This record gives sequence, C-alpha cells and structure tokens, in this order.
Amino acid sequence: MSRLDFVLQDQCDIIDKHTQSGLDLVEKYVKFVKERTEIEQNYAKQLRNLTKKYSPKRGSKEEFSNHQAFLDILNEMNDYAGQRELIAENMMINICIELTKYLQELKQERKMHLSEAKKAQQSLEGTYKQLDNSKKRFEREWREAEKAAQCAEKTDQDLNATKADVEKAKQQAHMRTHIAEECKNDYASQLQKYNKEQNQFYFTDMLQDMDERRIKKLAQGYILFADTERHVMPIIGKCLEGMTRAGTNVNESNDSVVLIEQHKSGFERPGDVEFEDYSQGINRASSDSSLGTPKGPLELLGKNKNKTFRLFNKKSKPVDTEGFTHLPPEQRRKRLQQKIDDISKELQKEMDQSEALGKMKDVYEKNPQMGDPASLAPQITQTAQNMERLRGELSKYESWLAEAGGRGDSIRYSTHSLNNNGAHNPSSPGTISDDTDSSQAIYTEFDDDFEEEELAAPIGQCTALYNFPGSSEGTISMQEGEVLSVVEEDKGDGWTRVRRNNGDEGYIPTSYNSREITTSRGSLIY
Repeated sequence: MSRLDFVLQDQCDIIDKHTQSGLDLVEKYVKFVKERTEIEQNYAKQLRNLTKKYSPKRGSKEEFSNHQAFLDILNEMNDYAGQRELIAENMMINICIELTKYLQELKQERKMHLSEAKKAQQSLEGTYKQLDNSKKRFEREWREAEKAAQCAEKTDQDLNATKADVEKAKQQAHMRTHIAEECKNDYASQLQKYNKEQNQFYFTDMLQDMDERRIKKLAQGYILFADTERHVMPIIGKCLEGMTRAGTNVNESNDSVVLIEQHKSGFERPGDVEFEDYSQGINRASSDSSLGTPKGPLELLGKNKNKTFRLFNKKSKPVDTEGFTHLPPEQRRKRLQQKIDDISKELQKEMDQSEALGKMKDVYEKNPQMGDPASLAPQITQTAQNMERLRGELSKYESWLAEAGGRGDSIRYSTHSLNNNGAHNPSSPGTISDDTDSSQAIYTEFDDDFEEEELAAPIGQCTALYNFPGSSEGTISMQEGEVLSVVEEDKGDGWTRVRRNNGDEGYIPTSYNSREITTSRGSLIY
C-alpha cells in the first residue's frame, strides 16, 4: 500500500515531472564529471610542460647531489602528472560513458512506461463505463422484474381474472426475473474485470521501479567519483615520498668534494707573504719598489703575470692545447688520462677489425670460392696504418702524462687495457711481423711480456666516515661505515689507495673519508 504507483498513479503529471527531473540530474552529474576530467587533463598537461621546461637536455649527467635531487623531483612530478591523467581517464570511462549509456536506456524505458500508463488509464476508464452501464441495466431490469412479479401476484388474486391472464402474468414475471438475473451476472462480471484492471493499474510497479534503479545507479556514480582518486593515492604518495627522499639524499659535503675533484688545479698552496720593514731602510729592487705591492700567488708559484694576461689578449696567437699545457696540473692529468682512454678504446676497435680481417683472409685462402683474399688488402693496410697512428698518439700522450706527474698505475692500466685482445698476435705493439706481404696488412699485437699485474698485499684497513661517489677517474666509491683494505698510504697528495673484497681498487680522500688506518708500522690517524 506504500508503493509510489498506488499513491501517485492518479497524478500522472507529477510522476512525469519527477522522473524527468531524475533524468536531468543524471545528465547534470555526467556534465559535472566531464568538466572535472578536463580540469585534471589540463592540470596534468601543465605539470608535464613545467617539468619539460626545467628538465636538462638528454645525455647530461649531474654529479652534484643537489642537482640530481632536483632532477629526481622533476621525474616524480612527471609521474604525478601521469596519475592525474589516469584519474581523468577512469572517470571518463567508469562514470561518464557508463552513465550516459544507462541514461539512454532509462529514457526509452520511461517513454514506454508512460505510454503503457496512458493506455492502462484509458482502458480502465472504458471498463468503468461498461461497469456503470451494466450496473444501471441491472438496476433497471431488476425493478422491471419486481413490477412483473407484483403484477402477476395481483392477477393471481384477482377473482375476475381468467386462468389465461394469470398464466400470462406469471410468465411475464418469470421472463423479467430471468433478464434481471442475466444483467446481475453481467454486472458482476464487469465489476470483477474492472477491479482486476484497477488493481493492475494501481498496484503494479511501473515508473517507481525504474526511478529506484536510476537513483541506485547514480549513487554508485557518486561513490566512483571518490574511489577513482582514492585508488591512485598510494602511487601519488610514492611520488611525494620520492620527492622527500630526493631532498634527504642531498649531501652538501659530498658536493663540495666533487666540485674540488673536478676543478682542483694541482698547484701547491702559496706560502705566507714576508713582512717588509720599511722603517729599517731596506733597499728594495726596482721591480719591487715601483708599485710597492707584495708578490701575489701567481708570482709565488713561479708564474709569469704577463703570460696569464696574454691568454685573454685578442692579438695573441692561439694556445696549443694538444698537450693541455694551458690547464692546471691536476686538470691536465685528468684530460690526458681521458685522452689516453679514448685512444685505447679506438685502438682496440682497430685491433678487433684487424683480427676479423685476418680470419676472413684465412677463410678466403682456404676456400677461394667464397672470395678473393687480395680484395681485403686495402682494408688490412688501412687498419694497420690506423693502429700505428693510434699507437704513436698513445705513446705521445703517455709521455705527457708521465711529464705531468701522473701516477704510474694509470699508465700501466692504459697499456694493460690494450693486452686484452687475445693471444693470437704474439708480437709487441710497436713491432711489425715479417711474415706479412708488402701489399697486405701488417698484423701486430701486444707483447706477451706484459703479464697480469699481481695484486699488492694490503698494508692495513680503514673505515669510511662519509659516503663518497667515486665519480672521478681513478677513484672508487664507498659508503659510510664501509671497511676497506689499504693498498697504498697517503703520499702527501690527500689520497689513499684502497681495495674492496671483490678486488676493485681506487683512491679515496684521506682526510675526508678515512678515520684510522692500522698498518704493520702502527696506527695512522687521519
């Protein structure tokens, strides 16, 4: 009895307006979510443009922790923008598209129900008219039957009436009564039919069931609106944690060490400027008394001041930078070592190519149908010339590195790196095999006298005070608290050579990272 159709079925206009307002609400919510997705997409696009604007060029590598932390934040922000795009995409698919499709179904269903309700109301009205007509006829015929019955009774009591009159009156009364009974039955049938239709009309769920399903579907859309963003919150939280972690990974002390390693000149620190006592009448040299200015750091280091300014003189001749003599000692050693490594790699490629050409030549000689060995002669000759040229450059830069005070192990390393070609060429790098033909390549290889260098026995152990990336050439990275074996003590340059358990060796800052080195000669505190 509490159904909506029972209460409001007789107010179709109200039901029509109510269901239409429900559909309008669904359309309004879909439009609201679409605008929200546009906001998310624009927000994500702006975030991506922002990260792209501040991102460095591809291939650039940052060695400072504060610079790398900023790059990490940009990467996390880019991932964060991707999650905002995911929110917009899921809202569009799970809410907008689904509700729009369901809304079309509801509109068709509502139209059908309203049409059926109108037909049912018209049918109920027609049935009621038939009921009313049958009722009135039953009433009329019943009165006629009563009159006929009374007339038959009076005729039967009338002494003057003949037997035929009495019999006729009774037949008339009986006929009227029969007609009245038929009308009564018809009325009862019409009444039952009307009640059935009325019951169907008022108690059958029509628009109410549809409206309740619409409300339930819309409520699910409300929940999805929040759940869509809630599902990506863990990933967004990880992005924010990554930004926080990037900030905590910044190591200001380590950045200073990296900067020093990259740009230290290698010059010794200048000594104290001596006091010149003018009150004692000291005779100064004409060069010193002209300006009365004490010697600066460049003079104390034996540098010519005029030569320094000549670097910036537009009329001066270009400086020969092949040997990097224009650089400070430390920077020069680094550049020379880098040049040696590059030449070594290039030489190794040429040697590999020479080996491949030699094998191909052997195959052609054994199987002439596969190719002509003489066709490889130009390539073999060119490869041999390239190797000789690279060996000459390598020797030149190694001599410059030795002149610049490079460590002996650096030179041995660059030479040893060329011995990994294999055992197929027993000759030394600077010799030419006598077995080759003048028109063919001269196969050369490294000297077998260069044996694998044995690892030096450690002289003690040290403990790392701080993290060290070991990004410079010849250095090794370490973590705070890591215990390393000492291979070579600090010789006054501020570096100690250490080795890990896996055999990796390299230099670490003595004063910055090592707390104590215990050797056979006692404990050395740094």
